[in-house]
Amino acid sequence: MSTFWSIWITVITLFVIAACFFLLRAVSKNYTGVEEGKSMGHSFDGIEELNNPLPKWWSYMFYISIVFALIYLALYPGLGNYKGLLGWTSSNQSIGRENGIKADSEAAIVSAKDEGRWVQYDQEVMRADEKYGPIFKAYADTPLDKLVNNEEALKVGGRLFLHNCSQCHGSDARGGKGFPNLTDGDWLYGGELATIKTTIMNGRHGMMPPKGGLPIEDSEIEGLAEYIVKLSGRDHDETLAAQGQGSFMKGCFACHGMDGTGNKMMGAPDLTNNMWLYGGSRGVIQETIKNGRSGVMPAWKNVLGEEKVHVITAYVYSLSNK
Repeated sequence: MSTFWSIWITVITLFVIAACFFLLRAVSKNYTGVEEGKSMGHSFDGIEELNNPLPKWWSYMFYISIVFALIYLALYPGLGNYKGLLGWTSSNQSIGRENGIKADSEAAIVSAKDEGRWVQYDQEVMRADEKYGPIFKAYADTPLDKLVNNEEALKVGGRLFLHNCSQCHGSDARGGKGFPNLTDGDWLYGGELATIKTTIMNGRHGMMPPKGGLPIEDSEIEGLAEYIVKLSGRDHDETLAAQGQGSFMKGCFACHGMDGTGNKMMGAPDLTNNMWLYGGSRGVIQETIKNGRSGVMPAWKNVLGEEKVHVITAYVYSLSNK
C-alpha cells in the first residue's frame, strides 16, 4: 500500500473513533437549558422527545468498545501499513516477498516465526492439514461406489456441503430458482458418480440464448410455450400447442431432442418430466424462451482440492440415491 493511502486510512479510522467518543460524550449529558425529563419541544406522530441522557450502562458499553478498538489497532494491523505491536499477519505472502522466499512455502512461515511475527492463518491451516490430511487421503483412496456407503465420510461431506455449497443449493440441497435441486434425481449433465465429480471439479456453464438463437418471432412464443406445456404432460390448448410444435421444429430439437427429453451431453433440460430450474408456469416458460438463460456453476478443484471434492461427490450422490 502506498504511503498516501496508508495515511488516508489511518486518519479516517482514528477520526471515526474520535468522533464516536465525542458524540457519545454529547448525548450522555442533559441538554443545556432544559430540565431533565422535560420536553424538548419536539414531537412526531404523537411521540414527544424528552431531555434524558443515555443510560449509564449503555454509555459504558460504548466506551469499552472504543477502548477495545484502540487496543486492537495498537496490537494488530488495521492502520494502513502499520503492522501492529505483535507483528501478526493472516498470510505469509508479504513475508515471503520480503525475504525472497516462495510465498506459499513452509519456509516463509519458519522465517516469520524467526522474526517473531505471527502467521496465524497459515499455521492453523498447516495444523489442520497435519490432523485431517490423512483422513481425506484415506477417503480419496476409496472408490466412490464404496465411499457412498461410509456413513462417517457422508457426514464429513455434508459438513463440507453446508460450508461451501448450501449458499446456492440450500442447506437441504433442494435448490431454488436457477439453482438445481440435488435431491430429486433429475440431472442436467447426468447423475453418475463420475459425472457429479466432474461437475464439482470443473464447474458448468449452461447457456440458452434468447429464442434459442433461432428465427422465432415474438408472436410464436406463446404457442411454443404451450407446446412445452404439452410435452410436460399438463393440460394444454391443443390448437395453440400445434402451432408451437412448428416453432419447436425450427431448431429447438437440436438441443432438447425431437421428443423433448433433453441432452445431458449439452446440459439441455428434459422438457417432458415437469421439473423446472427457473419455474414451469406459462409466463416463466415464455420469459425463458424470449430472453434465454445463463447459469454458472463454479469450479471447486482449486478451492477445495480433489480429496474434499471426492467426499462431497459421495454426499451429493447419496442425497437422491439413498
